[in-house]
Amino acid sequence: MEILLNFFQGFVNMGATVLLPFVIAILGIFFGMKVGRAIKSGLLVGIGFQGLVLAVNLLISSVTPAMEYYKELGSGYDTLEIGFAALGAASWTVPFAVFVIPAIIFVNILLVRLKVVKVLNVDIWNFMHFLVPGALAYALSGNAVIGFLVALGCGIGVLFFAQWVAEPWGEFFGLEGTTCTCLSFVAWAYPICYVINKIIDKIPGLNKLDVDMTEISDKLGILGDPAMIGIFVGAFLGVITKQTPQAILTMAMGVAAAMVLIPRMVSIMMEGLSPMGDAANEYVHKKIGEDTDIYIGMDIALGLGDPACITCTAIMIPVTILLVFLVPDMRFFPLSLLAEICYLTPMVVLSSKGNLFRSLVGMVIMMYVTLFFANMFIPEATQMMAATNVSFGDSFVTASHFGWNPGNVIVSIIHRLMMMLG
Repeated sequence: MEILLNFFQGFVNMGATVLLPFVIAILGIFFGMKVGRAIKSGLLVGIGFQGLVLAVNLLISSVTPAMEYYKELGSGYDTLEIGFAALGAASWTVPFAVFVIPAIIFVNILLVRLKVVKVLNVDIWNFMHFLVPGALAYALSGNAVIGFLVALGCGIGVLFFAQWVAEPWGEFFGLEGTTCTCLSFVAWAYPICYVINKIIDKIPGLNKLDVDMTEISDKLGILGDPAMIGIFVGAFLGVITKQTPQAILTMAMGVAAAMVLIPRMVSIMMEGLSPMGDAANEYVHKKIGEDTDIYIGMDIALGLGDPACITCTAIMIPVTILLVFLVPDMRFFPLSLLAEICYLTPMVVLSSKGNLFRSLVGMVIMMYVTLFFANMFIPEATQMMAATNVSFGDSFVTASHFGWNPGNVIVSIIHRLMMMLG
């Protein structure tokens, strides 16, 4: 068992840049592509994703001085907010992890064959969105079967949400044939912000306020170019965090570079994904029927290239710091979470169809909800980490997934209710 678990952990821990070419190439061959073409598709997807990771890391490192500026505010809190990497590593140590991953894949393929869903999730490295709630259920209940069923349920449930967002996702971001299968964003951020936008539609005045980044770009000409927007956003962030002139220029250039590079890297990924997607649809049409199209489930990072996403990310860093002081009995400073804001923005921006005002309203609400629940469920988060082999000593811990992963929120609420009733 331990050898098998270590093998799967090692395979997934190689990361998407190594795993993606293998997965895409194997799927391409399975769907009838020629071996050489399938390998090329896999390599292009892997290369594009590697470039995407580098561009996103550039964005994060560029705004790090601003995040560090607020770090001193984190003194006095008794809880450590860990990043998703440590949380994902912890979720892989539960005894059922090695079984639930192939189970999710098998059920996904079966549901596609039965025409129940049209989404084929190849985003294996993000299965932590399912493993973490499963690990939490296991830690709280002490029952591995319950943990397995929770993880499996999350892995199946996300397919329906991913199918719901597939069409708007493809149209808005220009990613036709794909969708997002990150549970925290398609089954939490998008539905909540979808409702928020419906409410705004009913408010006179606000429902007419349209701050569309595309229209801004058209009206401002060169000043509305993504690179120029990046310059302004990076410089603004540097000024409000009292950076030196040299640091302000560095931040401005870094954000501008990310706004230009991220869409380019996504286009390379799509160059590899499109032939595989076409082969998958052709295969499905032959085996299942002409009325069925397949959406390839991918990482939320594919949506990061929209200018509104990066603009929202930069603006929300200081706003998130302000929100910390509005959460009752706040026990942690969200330093790691500040670097993860960018992954929340695509679904929020998508729900508002690029309207910057609505996107910011949605982001403020989502970040407050995230901070509130991540703070509320510190006992559950700490208990989960204690049940794994990833130790943080005697520290209390929490993470973004305890605030924005619907699986974690539901499991934690059920646990609280059972404790009250028992």
